[in-house]
Amino acid sequence: MTNRTKKKKKVIKKKVFRHIVYFLFILSLFTLGTLLFLNVLPTVYFALLGILIVALDCLITYFLLGKGTKKRLFGILLTIVIIILQGFIVFYSIHTLDFLKKINGQDYNTENYNIIALKNSNYDKLKDLKEEDIGFIESDDDQGIQEAKKYLNKKVKMNFVSYNDLADLYKAFINEDIEAILIEDAEKSILEEDYEDFLQEEKIVYTFSINLKLNDSLAKEVDIIKSPFNIYISGIDTYGRVTSVSRSDVNMVVSIHPESHKMLFTSIPRDYYVPLHGINTTYKDKLTHAGIHGVDTSLHTIEDLLDIDINYYAKVNFTSLIAIVDELGGIEVNTDEAFRAYYVEDTGVVNYSFKKGTNKLNGKQALAYSRERKSLPGGDVDRVKHQQQVLEAIIHKVLSKSILTKYSDILKALEDKVVTNMGTKNITKFVKEQLKNMSTWEIDTNTLSGEGAMEYTYSYKNAKSYVMIPDTDSVNEAKMKIKNLTNE
Repeated sequence: MTNRTKKKKKVIKKKVFRHIVYFLFILSLFTLGTLLFLNVLPTVYFALLGILIVALDCLITYFLLGKGTKKRLFGILLTIVIIILQGFIVFYSIHTLDFLKKINGQDYNTENYNIIALKNSNYDKLKDLKEEDIGFIESDDDQGIQEAKKYLNKKVKMNFVSYNDLADLYKAFINEDIEAILIEDAEKSILEEDYEDFLQEEKIVYTFSINLKLNDSLAKEVDIIKSPFNIYISGIDTYGRVTSVSRSDVNMVVSIHPESHKMLFTSIPRDYYVPLHGINTTYKDKLTHAGIHGVDTSLHTIEDLLDIDINYYAKVNFTSLIAIVDELGGIEVNTDEAFRAYYVEDTGVVNYSFKKGTNKLNGKQALAYSRERKSLPGGDVDRVKHQQQVLEAIIHKVLSKSILTKYSDILKALEDKVVTNMGTKNITKFVKEQLKNMSTWEIDTNTLSGEGAMEYTYSYKNAKSYVMIPDTDSVNEAKMKIKNLTNE
């Protein structure tokens, strides 16, 4: 090999190494810029990481552009390691931003409608119901049903017959006064719960969904690092899309005082007998039925009950709970009573037994544990206590250092399974503060109580249903506890 050839190779190598150094500096700037935009790292951590990256870049430059084969080889190996590490940082940052974008800004409710005929009828397709009588429930909050009728009329012309009550609609359906019914999923669930025969009689002919924009964002913004705030947790009794309108089986207000690191869980039984906000009627209803009219109705109804402002909400469903518990590697809860519960799978019903004392739960077990009430001595009151235990166990795990190893998997598991109106900036600000202090939180719980009764409800006007009449002292105590925490 001639000297000229050797010199040419050296020049080419230097150019290659120089371009590697340029690339590394650009990647470092992009990595730090992404982290800065995400804004979850405390300033001290960000500064230290920045210094470390710059120092490594300078060290790599020294090895790659200096003399000596061994130095360059070490520089190449170090470059590969740094590129992989920074690639992970960029991936996690972009993944987080994408997740936060998905759970925010969904300012609509999804109403899922069904056209149902009798199982022994000849109506198998939507077109079979042309010009036939279709029953539906007329209500004060009728935007969804009106949009649903418009949607169907574009498909097939039908004669819509209105009823004021589910019991009347069911009676007309069974007596064949109408050929089919147009009913939303949540109303369908009520019929299936109250009429066992309905499950055997129904035949779903057609299903579709309507998205309805919320009137406002519902958020009452505060500085969540300095000011106390309330979050409404709504757990709806469905799988799949969390935007779906459905009965809210879990109704919990989480009051947070960020400076004293205290939380208060206030749970309200699903059957609490309350006036529904914005529904002009002499009838009260079960709190769970507020969810049929959207998360905004549930939130405002609880604000009315507890005389508080709810700053934000988070809406989850069965799928959400299963996913996060499984990704966390399970949770531990402690129960005072041994009891059995079940989980319904496509292949059938799975029964679970929970012992007195500590139980480790996977996702499906956590859902069964949270939903069971019939085998518990305190019924619905015990159920909401179990819901509080599950949420508390999840929070403790999420706020622990062990979350870092499961971070990406948890975000992936929760995509499309949780929605909130707390803005991205507030969420990242809260995470940043937690990473800065790694504080432990003091969590207190409270459950509203009442007395069981049979009453007429707005959703079911012509037949009495089981409800829980609020205990005034219990409600006043809840108001005081929230006020005391938020005014500390």
